[in-house]
Amino acid sequence: METVDEVDAPQVRQCPECGATVSVHARFVSWCAACDWNVDPGAPDPDRGRLAAYRKRLARRYGQQLAEEIERSGQEARRVGPDGSTVLAFGVSLLVHSVSGGLLLAAGLLIIGGWHTRILPVFGIVLLIAVATLLPRPGRLPKGAPVLYRADAPRLFELIDEVGAAVGTTGVHAVALDTAHNAWVSTYGIRNRRVMCLGAGLWEVLSPQERVALLGHELGHFANGDVRSSFVMHGALRTLARWYYFLVPHPLDSLLDLCVNTLVFLPRWAVYGLIVLLDGLTLRASQRAEYLADAGAARAGSTVAAVTLMDRLLIGDAVEAHLRRASMTAPEASGGSRGREAREAAERELWERLAARIGSVPESEYERLRRVSARRGHSVDDTHPPTHLRRRCLASAGPHPARVVCDASRTRSIAAELAPARARLARTVIRYNAD
Repeated sequence: METVDEVDAPQVRQCPECGATVSVHARFVSWCAACDWNVDPGAPDPDRGRLAAYRKRLARRYGQQLAEEIERSGQEARRVGPDGSTVLAFGVSLLVHSVSGGLLLAAGLLIIGGWHTRILPVFGIVLLIAVATLLPRPGRLPKGAPVLYRADAPRLFELIDEVGAAVGTTGVHAVALDTAHNAWVSTYGIRNRRVMCLGAGLWEVLSPQERVALLGHELGHFANGDVRSSFVMHGALRTLARWYYFLVPHPLDSLLDLCVNTLVFLPRWAVYGLIVLLDGLTLRASQRAEYLADAGAARAGSTVAAVTLMDRLLIGDAVEAHLRRASMTAPEASGGSRGREAREAAERELWERLAARIGSVPESEYERLRRVSARRGHSVDDTHPPTHLRRRCLASAGPHPARVVCDASRTRSIAAELAPARARLARTVIRYNAD
């Protein structure tokens, strides 16, 4: 049987552009490190709409500016107090909420004051329902995702507590898991309890210290704050997004559609302008929050682990491709005990196979992805700084030793605690064919 190393054993060829030696791997793009021949053979990622493209351009610009400031100082990112842009952004957010409050008051007046007309309360109820969808509300735990509490995974929560102390905050109340190549933190409930979501597509391909760095980054958002995640600002952005969605023009199938589109034209562009304004006022602070969170990752897990974590963020496409293949090649639902054993084995081995697959990625491929990242401005989403700038700032800020060490014993204990959730997520990835 061929091993992964035998199948992927590199061969050598000459670069057609400069004649330099090029390593050829069967599973990876062949490219030249000397002249960048074929370094980026794919098409750039398409922008998802006008607003996403605008946010991405703004994130690149602010990310570049902050990266240059950090590199000039020779130190990690530092927290700064609220500036004029932040104060103005909160003012705009309060204006948005005041409009929602005014509409809510108007709905109440229509229902109560126009009760004798019979028709006005109907308009009031319709307006009340519409406003109810726009009002800010507490966050919720992810639906359908495995959620762990402290009693379910004491060693994992112990690690999170230690990382939180290292970055200057406390831990979380719940940990949710999904299959994504990502991680995030938020709050839920009226008491603003903390939740961290760990994507197995990312967690399973990280080394123990890279996992500590990941936890440090996510908890760093709680330690340093982020103006866009505050209840007032987040609620305003959510309200504006819903307004914009409701005001999207209808296809012109009738004269009524033309009339409706004409009526909503100015309100829609006013809402769009407010979204652009809030983005412009808050994205720089949000970018700084990401750099601050990266500094927390370095302090908790070490600079080396935080830097290599940035590299792991670049292989999301490879992770998603592997999970898609696992889904398509899963055993069929029928087949008796032998088929059932095959399905159970596929579930057990899914994450181990993913880790082995990603673990076999050569350094040359990571270097290619880093260069592609610099060309395209790769980022986690359209509000994050470009990943290559985050990596560069971490490397330039000076080495940090790990304040929290995840040894082999702790790694095994946490893996045992996560085993039921990992199996459940594996079943969601492997979609069996019907009988």
